[in-house]
Amino acid sequence: MNTEQDLDFKPTYDWCVRAFSLMKRRLGINIKLHDENGDFPGGDIYLFNHFARFETIIPQYLIHEATGGYCRCVASGELFESNENFAKFLYGVGAVPHNHPRLLPFLAAEIMRGHKVIIFPEGGMIKDKQVVGPGGELSIFSPTAQKRRKHHTGAAILALTVELFKQRVLSVFEKGEHDRLERWARALNIKSTEALLAVASKPTEIIPANITFYPIRASDNILSRSAEFLSKGNHPRMVEEVLIEANILLKDCDMDIRVSRPLEVQQVWRWWEKIMLSRLFSQINSLDDFFSLNATADTLNERMFKMCTSRGTNRLRDYYMEAIYAGVTVNLHHLASALIREFVQKGQLQVSKKRFHQALYLSIKRCQKDTEVHLHRSLSKPENYWNLWNGDSCPVLDKFFASEGCVEHLTFEGKNYGFSASVMDARSFNRVRLENLILVYANEVTPIDQAITHVKEAMDEAETVTLQDMALLLFDDEILSLDCDRKTFFKEQYRETNAKETAFAKPEPFLVLPDKPKKIGVLLVHGLLASPAEMDDFGKELADKRFPVMGLRLKGHGTSPWDLRDRHWQDWSASVSRGREILSCFVDEIVIVGFATGGSLSLYEAATHPPNIAGVVAISVPWKFKTRNLVLAHLAQGFERLASWVPKLEEKAIFRSHPAEHPNVNYQNVPVRTAYELHQLRQQLLTRLPDVSCPVRLLQGTDDPIVDARGINSVFELIGSKAKELKMIPSKRHGILYENIGGCRAEIVSFLSELETSRSEDFGKDGGERLGGSELSRPKAESEVV
Repeated sequence: MNTEQDLDFKPTYDWCVRAFSLMKRRLGINIKLHDENGDFPGGDIYLFNHFARFETIIPQYLIHEATGGYCRCVASGELFESNENFAKFLYGVGAVPHNHPRLLPFLAAEIMRGHKVIIFPEGGMIKDKQVVGPGGELSIFSPTAQKRRKHHTGAAILALTVELFKQRVLSVFEKGEHDRLERWARALNIKSTEALLAVASKPTEIIPANITFYPIRASDNILSRSAEFLSKGNHPRMVEEVLIEANILLKDCDMDIRVSRPLEVQQVWRWWEKIMLSRLFSQINSLDDFFSLNATADTLNERMFKMCTSRGTNRLRDYYMEAIYAGVTVNLHHLASALIREFVQKGQLQVSKKRFHQALYLSIKRCQKDTEVHLHRSLSKPENYWNLWNGDSCPVLDKFFASEGCVEHLTFEGKNYGFSASVMDARSFNRVRLENLILVYANEVTPIDQAITHVKEAMDEAETVTLQDMALLLFDDEILSLDCDRKTFFKEQYRETNAKETAFAKPEPFLVLPDKPKKIGVLLVHGLLASPAEMDDFGKELADKRFPVMGLRLKGHGTSPWDLRDRHWQDWSASVSRGREILSCFVDEIVIVGFATGGSLSLYEAATHPPNIAGVVAISVPWKFKTRNLVLAHLAQGFERLASWVPKLEEKAIFRSHPAEHPNVNYQNVPVRTAYELHQLRQQLLTRLPDVSCPVRLLQGTDDPIVDARGINSVFELIGSKAKELKMIPSKRHGILYENIGGCRAEIVSFLSELETSRSEDFGKDGGERLGGSELSRPKAESEVV
């Protein structure tokens, strides 16, 4: 390899970057770089873990995209020997053979020239992800040597040598040896001594980064079948690699690259080591001299140098490997696999599904509160896991357990899971990704001590956790869901619509548990386009009267009209059900108070989930509309295929302006699709209102400018309950609850008092409901606002 070829690699490199940019759009892989502090562009040496062959081309692309810089990457020397044209191509994309005669001096010179260097310190692919040895030390299994070994120190040697040479350059400059600096600049192909000094003045930085794939799939694909056919069964390792990596590339898969804090190499040395090393500076005339000192070590000074550098490289190696493995992006598969391993290690090979699901839920919630655990973005979206809280499963977990590499180790026996001891068996190193994905995921998360601790604690907590404690966690998910939706719909593409909104009142759901709480709780459901802020003042009034209160947030609200556009009435109904489940953990019975669309949803909840619902107050139920923009829902009834009608209407306008009575809590823009969802909800109520059996009070403004007041009579007639009452409130306003017009709130409090009075003296005595083996505790003695 000649010097000219070594340096002239940019044209091919640029072409490959452009080609990869085009190819990435067509692949199923989603690359996300996590660089919270913006450290990624400033590194000199980039270190990554190694799980798949193709990932060796990704860092070069990302570094070039972030910095415009060019990278060198060490590759197997065999690749350069097979074909001359292919070897030229590898040189052209920055690759260097591992058996290059001057590998480290050459890479060091490249760093001095401003290029980046990429190294995979594990050496080869770690397919089983087992990087923690039996004694807790970081080490990996070598398939060649058939034993565990420490990670390579090449990156540490390179970094330390570059830093020493930089110090040597600065010392030569201080002595005024400008001729020597000029010779070094020419030898390194650096344009001037000033440029050389600028490079030498910058601390050498190592950027450790972790690559995490999610999900890993072992299912068959067309490429693996082709590979198996062409190899005629003689290369099972090749087939395995094609199968795994094609699933990563061709199916929807996340590739999270998490950048750890940069390591400044000069900080590795002890003060006395720095003094020792400075004595040798006068002997150094080139980068090669530094590497030869380490190789020969004939004199006492050279032996001292070798000892210092050996200690420094080992320390640096340990630092950056810990940083790499601490960057794992933890997902639900990690936590579920670690949980299975813990049960198996304890000899518990059969566990109730309810206990497992709740332990997994508790693991997620514990990890969310720990800033040292980097969670995959799917675990910041409660919809992906919140069914686990009461022992149900969730689609993500079900899909994982049914996948190849998992299902072989599990049995599903009624209400229990059965775990095979084979979960602990790595089997063939080269086939573990096909045969035991549970072990691969559990191994990958093992270096994250905090995550493993949370899993172990969650296992124990699932035995004793109270229903109220779980409810508080589910309420926390409601807050988290709002935050997640905000982040999604506050992006640039939604800015124009969001800028028109004036709803700045706090949209967070609220839960108030007063001192000496009453046994009936009140669930408040806001109206369409609004948020829990619409119910906040009334919620405080009820809490002052010792009613436990929750003001829930309907999905799609309190964020952006674009969020509402993506929601269906079933999403709103599910929000009400979750609110009911949360509040039910603190009271014996619930009264649901809903305004407008919230009133419709309250009645639907009472019709479909009658247990422990003591009554419903529905205000201004939108059975018929006066507002032109909302009457679209009724116009839609004339179409045979409503679902196809809505997109056609949206071609003309996605949103319709809707001036609100209370612009501080309401959206100003109504998605056209929402009118269709209102119609669908009304159609459901037509058939379900006769199933409402609890007491109901309907309140309606006489001259409501939005809702046609005559429609409330139809609602009243359809309700099946015999204990129902309709009261008309003299008002020309729609928001009679928010503005407390005509004693609206007093009517609701009166309804609550009547329900309390109707209960017998022994109503709601403390019961014996259990969750995870622990008796349900009563509400806390002190007032608590969550």
